[in-house]
Amino acid sequence: MVNKTRRQLSPTSRARAVRVGVDTGGTFTDFVYEAGGDLKVFKLPSTPADPSLAIRQGIEQVAANTGTALEFIEIVHGTTVGTNALLQRRGARTALITTKGFEDVLAIGRQARPELYNLNAVRPPALVPEDLRFGVRERISANGDVLEPLDEEELSKLVQRLKKQKVESIAICLLFSFVNPDHEQQIGRAVSDLNIPISISHVILPEYREFERTSTVAINAYLQPLMGNYLRRLEQDTPRLRVMQSSGGSISAHVAAAEPVRTILSGPAGGVVGALRTAGAAGFEKIITFDMGGTSTDVALCERDGVRMTNEAMVAGLPVAVPVMDIHTVGAGGGSIARVDEGGSLRVGPESAGSDPGPACYGRSLLPTVTDAHVVLGHFGGAGLLGGEFVLDEARAHKAIAVLAAQMTKAARRKLNVIEAAQGILSVANTNMERALRRISVERGFDPRDFALLPFGGAGGLHAVELARALRIPRVILPNSAGALSAIGVLAADVVRNQSRTLMLDVAAGIDKKLDKAFREMEGTAAAVLRREGFPAAKQRHERSLALRYKGQSFELEVKRTTGNIAAHFHRAHRERYGYAQPENIVEIVSARLRSLGIVEKLAMKKSDVSRKQSAKPAKHMAAHIDGRKLSAAVYERDLLRPGMKLRAPGIVTEYSSTTLIPPGTRVEVDTSGNLIIQVT
Repeated sequence: MVNKTRRQLSPTSRARAVRVGVDTGGTFTDFVYEAGGDLKVFKLPSTPADPSLAIRQGIEQVAANTGTALEFIEIVHGTTVGTNALLQRRGARTALITTKGFEDVLAIGRQARPELYNLNAVRPPALVPEDLRFGVRERISANGDVLEPLDEEELSKLVQRLKKQKVESIAICLLFSFVNPDHEQQIGRAVSDLNIPISISHVILPEYREFERTSTVAINAYLQPLMGNYLRRLEQDTPRLRVMQSSGGSISAHVAAAEPVRTILSGPAGGVVGALRTAGAAGFEKIITFDMGGTSTDVALCERDGVRMTNEAMVAGLPVAVPVMDIHTVGAGGGSIARVDEGGSLRVGPESAGSDPGPACYGRSLLPTVTDAHVVLGHFGGAGLLGGEFVLDEARAHKAIAVLAAQMTKAARRKLNVIEAAQGILSVANTNMERALRRISVERGFDPRDFALLPFGGAGGLHAVELARALRIPRVILPNSAGALSAIGVLAADVVRNQSRTLMLDVAAGIDKKLDKAFREMEGTAAAVLRREGFPAAKQRHERSLALRYKGQSFELEVKRTTGNIAAHFHRAHRERYGYAQPENIVEIVSARLRSLGIVEKLAMKKSDVSRKQSAKPAKHMAAHIDGRKLSAAVYERDLLRPGMKLRAPGIVTEYSSTTLIPPGTRVEVDTSGNLIIQVT
């Protein structure tokens, strides 16, 4: 666990503090900081073996650039440590203590099958092996009454067994502890002498559904030692550290170390926050975010009220029931490796070259990747990466794609050249990403034509227009510093604490007082936590919501209305989601939920007036293969573009953090915030 005693800054020191947003990706680690009213962006190669190494190097660079001591640098960090540990199954040796008879809940799960017609489908193994799942004799009723007390002698023997098993972390999840946590508290005190991390369900997730609750608490325990050690290393030099949550807000490092399950979609959540900030300034309320980095692509649909949230996320095949942004991820990125499979078909991803050894054009491998395909087709405008600091090895990229072209020729039994192979790689990658975009829009009843596509990440701008055309999305918004938008979002995010409480109340007259009491108790807890984080009452906001369902349903919908005619609002939400409502049925309040925010100082959003419309002047023209043709593309430098300027297509826009491809048949103009607005035809 990270030490909770942290150095506090005096008001004078706070004035001198520098805020830094850090987003760790599979290929690059992005840094954003404020200096002189402007946002400064830079990238460093990620260090997958220990992500903190790249972060330390970057923070030292910020300190040198700003003349600020490390102790006065405030960091907000979007991390993939938890996600990667789950995907690679390299967390702690974890024990589970639960009510006797429920030891196998993690293995049994639900009857839902991810592959309905696959008789040989293999489920991922439980995080806690069978020999480390322990049942204790105890029972609390659904009303919170103690039916069978804990046996202290049995508990003492269990502690000794845990010590012999050399477990590294413990998850405690008893039946109905969300109503009465007394037995969990007793067990927590008994095992505390082992001096290892402990995750307790009534603290992490005091809600019903024993499988999801047990899974969430087990994940938390599985990640605690790894995340605690990681954050402790970071805090050695930079004590003012916050971590991005999956729900779109940050938390202090010591809370993240205690509850790492809340950070498993940390990086992608920062990107959505940054995208919403950009879209709002540009006047767009409905967007689809498209974050394409080096390893994966994350997509999310955002309406007027922001991104959809869910308590039913699946990560690495495991249910996570804490609030999470509804983000869909596919294994397609700039580093995705192309290959010919056993059946002779071209596959792209999910395997990635990452940052080490990286794509062939990085000069350390001969792995043909999506990035290499863009190099072969001339889509980087001869600029390389990172503003020319990172020179691309074009000859090596051609060689890697040529080898793949030979394999494709053999499989297809017709001659394919390097250009055709590169175009094939992009076509397959686009198909994978188009499927992800359809999943969060068309498959959920949303018409993509009503939205704008907002791409970011290092590779987002290279694929955005092609994907917009496929889904008939009319506009694409290309933000400034698109390759570092996740780090910008992390830096801009408020501090957030989510709480919930299971109620199981029928919607009826006279429940307002019960609801208000539950919310006030949660608000009191949250307010105290936020005050300790440095947010006075004037800098706090508490948002109430209810999880509702028709009585007898298995799952619920979240509704913001918590007073008045709650049932009518639920009927309306149910009709919008499912196409029908049942006004004659009883509406049940499953749980009360509270989202509490500590409002951070907002980042400056600079806007410029459009003095006059004019055509942007390209820095040069270069040959590039676009839309299956070899064309002369105008190459623009993003730093030289001004509001009101129009760009000619086909074109390529180069900047430090990303590259944008403008195919023929599009109209492009720079808006007052410096975004490229692309009209897709």
